[in-house]
Parts: sequence; structure tokens; C-alpha cells
Amino acid sequence: MKIRQIFISIIFALVAMSSFSIATESTQAHHETTQHESVEKKAYESKSLSELAVSFWRTTGLNAIFDTNDGEVAIEPDGTEKAMGAFESSLGRIIMILIVFILFYLAIAKGFEPLLLLPIAFGGLLANIPLAHMTGPHGMLGVIYNMGIANEFFPLLIFMGVGAMTDFGPLLANPKTALLGGAAQFGIFGSLVGAVMLGFDIQDASAISIIGGADGPTSIFIANRLAPDMLGAIAVAAYSYMALVPVIQPPIMRALTTKEERQIKMGVQRPVHRLEKLIFPIVVLMLSIMILPESTPLIGAFAFGNFLKESGVVERLNDTMQNSLINTVTIFLGLGVGSKLAADKFLVLESLGIMIIGLIAFSAGTAAGVLMAKIMNKFSKEPINPLIGAAGVSAVPMAARVVSKVGSEEKPGNVLLMHAMGPNVAGVIGSAVAAGVLLSIFN
Repeated sequence: MKIRQIFISIIFALVAMSSFSIATESTQAHHETTQHESVEKKAYESKSLSELAVSFWRTTGLNAIFDTNDGEVAIEPDGTEKAMGAFESSLGRIIMILIVFILFYLAIAKGFEPLLLLPIAFGGLLANIPLAHMTGPHGMLGVIYNMGIANEFFPLLIFMGVGAMTDFGPLLANPKTALLGGAAQFGIFGSLVGAVMLGFDIQDASAISIIGGADGPTSIFIANRLAPDMLGAIAVAAYSYMALVPVIQPPIMRALTTKEERQIKMGVQRPVHRLEKLIFPIVVLMLSIMILPESTPLIGAFAFGNFLKESGVVERLNDTMQNSLINTVTIFLGLGVGSKLAADKFLVLESLGIMIIGLIAFSAGTAAGVLMAKIMNKFSKEPINPLIGAAGVSAVPMAARVVSKVGSEEKPGNVLLMHAMGPNVAGVIGSAVAAGVLLSIFN
């Protein structure tokens, strides 16, 4: 019995000793590692106060701007790096920050599309911060860009929300006004030819020309597909001209119409049955699937939002798309687009060309819509005020409001808003179709 107890005691003692040995070795290893780390930490050489001040100065944004030979690089959302030139890393940044503050002024003081212009401008401000690499794959703007712009997801969500806010009743009440929305797309294809003549290749010219449709999400969608480096300039141009609709369109409208034409009063529209509104988005989607599948991402999102709205049975989803969803996506979309306003991307000669071509395209689209409405008025049994043709661009609903404002100024009491909404919503579909045509060219 005693022998057995002695044997068990010896076994326990051996186990305890081995455990202690393992623990000791682990402690020694940890101690050695800690000592090694402390040795590495101690490798840091002590510096004087002036040397510390110099080290701090080298990490400041001011030094990055003033030191043009610091070898700073710009990092793309996909992780690629590009050395920044002396102008891009110094004076270019200052110019871009000034441009950003101009955009702040236009959005806040003048009310030019503040919902998108403010996030875009602030994204541009963040993109021009030295050394922070905000546009890199791990930076705030880079993460946002990869999350929904690199894969065109954010523009589709915007289209979904726009569809939920759109009423096709005016278009269904007077279907021939769809021709005005189609005519206004002349600005897109006309400016495509002009951009090629100015030296842009066909792919870049296609991305630029979509500005003529005055459709921000479509412009971003196409630019990201065809000319990602021009995304910032194209997006800013598209939303700037959308915001400037009240400034750009009225002179064109008045120049192409007579006072008598501007005073034409249009008749009351027929009531549209709910079933018509419910079927219409499905019909539009099916036609795009059969004829132009490239347009279905945009038209599909638009039709989905509108179909849920007209169904009348999912009010919570409809409310979400019209409010919280589109507002949230607008924030991310604006910041992501603003990431392309870095000096090395925006301050190039092509950006000036984009702004000029975009203005010409938008003006041409407005003029084409007005001229088409004049022609239709000549041959229509019912009078058509040519002003409504200007609403054929897809700046919803601002273009329709401008038409109504100009019409009421020419003849008080002449309400053209609902008549202008027909070509206005047709313009949204028209710009998506035009985008599909341009994309199909490069397949």
C-alpha cells in the first residue's frame, strides 16, 4: 500500500516538475522576446528639441505642399500608386481647395443642387489632404468608392429612388410628349461627334457626351464604365448644369420661340387609370430587355422603384426608397465622386474640355426639345406650347418647373407644370436608353 502511494507521489512530482519546466521556458522565451523588442525600441536614437521639431514639420500637410521634392505618391482605390508631380502636390492642391470652396458657396448661398454638390465638394476637400491617402483602398473615400461606385451600385440605387418619386401620369395622358424626351437626347449624340472632333477618343467622348442628358446618376454610371479617370470632372459638370437649369434654359427657350408660342395654353389632361401606371414600368422594362439589354441596369432599377410605388401595397418600402435610402446613398455617392477631384485627376486640360462640351451638349439638348415641340405644334390638332420641349432633358423635376415658370411669366395663369412633366420623365428613360446605346458600342 505504501509502495503504491510512493509511486503515485513520484508520478505527480514528475508532472509538476515538467509543467514548471515548460512554464519556465515559456516565461524565458517571453522575457527574451520582450527584451528583444525593448532592444528594438531602444534602437531609437534620442533627439534634441530642434530635431523633434524638424521631424514633426516633415509630417505636416504644409510641408507636403511646400516641399515639391518629397516623393509623395497618389494611391488609387485599387491600390495602384502614382508619383505626384510638383504642381499636383503643391499649387494644384491649393487650386482644388479653392474650387471646393466655390462649390460650397454655390451650394449653400445659391442653392445649386446642394444635396449632391455639398458631399461632392467635401469629398474633393478630403481627396486633396496631403499624406492621408484618403483615396487609397483603406482610406475613407477609397472604401466608399469601391463599395458602390466602382461597381456602379450607387447610381442604380439613386435610379431606384427616382423611380419611386416619379409619376408617369402626365406622360401616359399625352404619350406624344415622349417624342420631346427623345429629341432632347440629340445633345448627347451631337456632343459625341463634337468631342471626337476635339481629339477625344470615342470611348472618352461617349462618357463626356452623356452630360447632355442632364442626368447625374447616368453620367456617373457611364463615366465609371468608359472613362473612370474623368469621373470627377464629368460628375461635377453634370450636376453643375443640372443646378444651372434655371440660368441656362430660359434664354434658349426665349430665343427659339415667339411670344405668341410661349403664351399657348394647353388643354386639361385626361385622367390616367391606376392600372395604366402599374403596367407602364413593366412594359418599358420588357422593351429594354428585348431591344437594348445594356440599358436594363438603369431602367430596371427605375422601373422597380416606380412599380413598387404604383402597386400601392408596399408603402413602407416606397417611403424608404423615396427618403432614407436615396438620402443615404446620396451622401456616399457624393463623397465617392468627390474622391476623383484630387488635383492630379481634375486639373488637366481634358477637364476644361469636358466642362465646355457638357455645356454645349446640355444647350443642344434643350434646343432640340424646343424645336421638336414647335414642329409638333404645327401638325397637332391640340395646341402644344413649345416651351415644354425644354423639359425633355432628364433634370427631374427642375426642368419642368423652369418651363412652368417661364410660361407663367409670359401669360399669368398659364400652368404648364404637368404638361412639362411628360417630356421630363420621358427624358429620364431617354437618357438611360442613350446610355445603353453607348455601352453597346463597346461590347
